[in-house]
Amino acid sequence: MKIAVIGATGLVGQKMLQVLAEQNLPIDELIVAASEKSVGKKIFFKEKEYTLISVEDAIEERPDIAIFSAGAEVSLMYAKKFAEKGTYVIDNSSAWRKDKDIPLVVPEINAADISIDNHIIANPNCTTICMLMALAPLHKRYNAKRLVISTYQSVSGSGQKGLNQLACEQRGEVSDNPAYPCQIHENVIPHGGAFMENGYTAEEEKLVFETNKILHSDIAVTATVVRVPVYGGHSESINVEFEQQFDLNEVRDILSKSPGVVVYDDIAENKYPTPMMAFDKDEVFVGRIRRDFSIDKGLNFWVVSDNIRKGAATNAVQIAKYIIENFKI
Repeated sequence: MKIAVIGATGLVGQKMLQVLAEQNLPIDELIVAASEKSVGKKIFFKEKEYTLISVEDAIEERPDIAIFSAGAEVSLMYAKKFAEKGTYVIDNSSAWRKDKDIPLVVPEINAADISIDNHIIANPNCTTICMLMALAPLHKRYNAKRLVISTYQSVSGSGQKGLNQLACEQRGEVSDNPAYPCQIHENVIPHGGAFMENGYTAEEEKLVFETNKILHSDIAVTATVVRVPVYGGHSESINVEFEQQFDLNEVRDILSKSPGVVVYDDIAENKYPTPMMAFDKDEVFVGRIRRDFSIDKGLNFWVVSDNIRKGAATNAVQIAKYIIENFKI
């Protein structure tokens, strides 16, 4: 079993290596690739030293699986070249998510969308994964009709640049390579991704499109993305209108029994999920579960997850594990 990590030096790439080690996948040979400026450098995996190679050289190694986290431009340039060699590519960028022939997968929800012939599989956006882990089992039972989403996204979602800007500003310095158009320290920014002509951002559009592609649905979705001065962990306020009436106790029971979901919700004890709770965990935490009394069949809930783990690295490794187990490669 030869597995390659493309973009191994990045924030998500490093986390992918950590999760691969934790999940103990049957890796006989690990290939680590990065940009030209990193070629030749050393990194460690399971206490063994590996030398970073170029993406072109990684293609020639013909890995069984290549997990990409190097940005959409790199994915568009190289993913098909790996696939032509018989490699299964799991791509963490936005490059292939809208392609109708490429499955967009959260394993707990729609792993069955992957066939043995799908040599490129797209990893969804971190906020989509977080939300759908909680919404999908409820949608299956009550049929979601409309979603209103507000996100509270940590700076780690912008990679090292976001982390650096917040740290720099906390020290009272001005970042020389900012991730955001204005200060993030002691501030919130209602802006994630490039603005579109319709006034929404690319991050907001992802939530609309990806939700319906993964669920095979036509739910009406609207979203507002907000960046907050938190180092790690994305939070989301979800308002959903269902077609069927629901019982709150049943909602809690469904969520409690859903793989990868933890209900943490006791307002009498001030128990609700926060980003600190989700740090370096794979579970999605759900709280503030309550009926929306302004509409019939409306529900509010709050979800939090580690956007670098389940929102990116862990989800990709889970897809790899599914491929290994089901396609016997």
